[in-house]
Amino acid sequence: MNLNLNIQKTHRFDAIVVGSGMTGGMAAKELTEKGLQVLMIERGKELKHAEDYETAMKAPWEFQHRGQIPNISAEELWSNNRFGKLANEETGPYFTNDKKNPFIEKRPFDWIRAYHTGGKSMHWGRQSYRWNRQDFEANARDGIGVDWPIRYEDLEPWYDHVEKFVGISGQKEGLEVLPDGQFLPAMPMHAPEAHFTKAMKTKLGRPVTIGRVANLTKPQPIHTELGRASCQYRSKCSRGCPYGAYYSSLSGSIPAARKTDRLSVLHDSIVSEIIIDPKTSKASGVRVIHQHTLAVEEYYAKIIFLNAGSMNTAALLLNSKSDRFPNGLGNDSDQVGRNIMDHHLGVGASASVEGFKDNYFFGQRPNALYIPRFRNWGKDKQQFLRGYGYQGGAGRQDWKRGIGAQGFGASFKENLSYPGSWSIGFGGFGEVLPNPENRMYLDAYRKDAWGIPLIVFDAAFGENEIAMRKDMMNSAAEMLELAGFKNISTNNRQDTHLGLGIHDMGTARMGKDPKTSVLNKFNQVHDCKNVFVTDGAAMTSSSCVNPSITYMALTARAADYAVSELKKQNL
Repeated sequence: MNLNLNIQKTHRFDAIVVGSGMTGGMAAKELTEKGLQVLMIERGKELKHAEDYETAMKAPWEFQHRGQIPNISAEELWSNNRFGKLANEETGPYFTNDKKNPFIEKRPFDWIRAYHTGGKSMHWGRQSYRWNRQDFEANARDGIGVDWPIRYEDLEPWYDHVEKFVGISGQKEGLEVLPDGQFLPAMPMHAPEAHFTKAMKTKLGRPVTIGRVANLTKPQPIHTELGRASCQYRSKCSRGCPYGAYYSSLSGSIPAARKTDRLSVLHDSIVSEIIIDPKTSKASGVRVIHQHTLAVEEYYAKIIFLNAGSMNTAALLLNSKSDRFPNGLGNDSDQVGRNIMDHHLGVGASASVEGFKDNYFFGQRPNALYIPRFRNWGKDKQQFLRGYGYQGGAGRQDWKRGIGAQGFGASFKENLSYPGSWSIGFGGFGEVLPNPENRMYLDAYRKDAWGIPLIVFDAAFGENEIAMRKDMMNSAAEMLELAGFKNISTNNRQDTHLGLGIHDMGTARMGKDPKTSVLNKFNQVHDCKNVFVTDGAAMTSSSCVNPSITYMALTARAADYAVSELKKQNL
């Protein structure tokens, strides 16, 4: 008994944050800055900002296989590489070994994971767009899923708050469909992109803007105080940025939390379940399994933030069974694990660009153009619901065009020293509707190496998404043709699955009614108020824009509310 009391004293915190990625980092920052002692638990290895980015500064010829996927990587990172070369020699060390961390597919699901400090915030595309007002109203309007318990106005000040800290470069456009934010100076467009932008405005009245991206173009004191510097235009972001120019929790929120001296971090520690106090039906702490030693420990806190990623967060809730929650924590509604959403990928069009030979650009811009949603917006009405946006742009061939080309000698090398021809292309990101039959659950018999039930995926695109994909492909080709580009080719890959967009969300949705949702308007579990879920699991619908900035805004808002409730002794 005395030993247990001592453990509770040494393992007790004001708050526990499960996960160190985009939202886990933000939760830790907000909670520590508000005075709480916080324990962050990361299931993967420790990565130290800058010094552990082992491939960041390597030249192409320094990779043994020249950046390709080695056989061992193809075997162990099979989910990551099912669609191209996501986990190649440059980035493979930072992605999760699928062989050692298996899952089950009743229907194919591309689950991309990164188990290390910073999680997928080290790998994200950094595109950062606010939801618009209609996005929060769409479910209610269309009679799909459940209504959001919040509106744009509830999140607007938190978008401001997060954008200033993260550092988003972009151009204000005054568009209702794509609300403006707190921007650093925008990155420049290439000449063919400026031509395309003008053509779309003139011929279709359709806006095009430079991507709103979390790369610092003009660092502010809030950034430089954390050691972050300007983007170097290397476009090697996926290797880890030693300059801290692109935002990740490794370079931003975790250092900010550490500055408070109120953050403790556990690595290689897998949270297997949330402990429920049978007297109060509140969460009292978490049970943790050490990844390598299998030692089990318990940690205790007044509040718990779940930020393990939408699938692992839902799995943790489902595995946290008690007399009060026999079907999993917060699962009275049977909605935990259901309503998986993502965004489309692998659909669009590309073309060759004639002319512009005397137009050049500096460095390698880590960004693209963005074409905001225009389908089912205003007077436009389609046979499918919701809409999509495009990301893409123009670029010139470089020396790598010589790989596999015929030729040799001095003249061949001389030719490759000059920029090649231009091309342009766009890929669509379309909204996926919530569907309770798109789900994940825990297998009743099969377990992983730590004795935790394996996740089973049973989800796929529906008829609405399939119809949208056809329109995305055709509309991209139409725009390229109107802009005067040549040799247009379309793409609509049929082997794409949910999960590939790496925007998986929706497994513990927010809502007004505990009978049909898991979380309330402040991201609290309806029937366990000291547990908060603020990662992608909380999403009630998916919009068509990259979701990370919205996740972070929800997290900052929930953290502010949680601390307020703690002070009132309501939690």
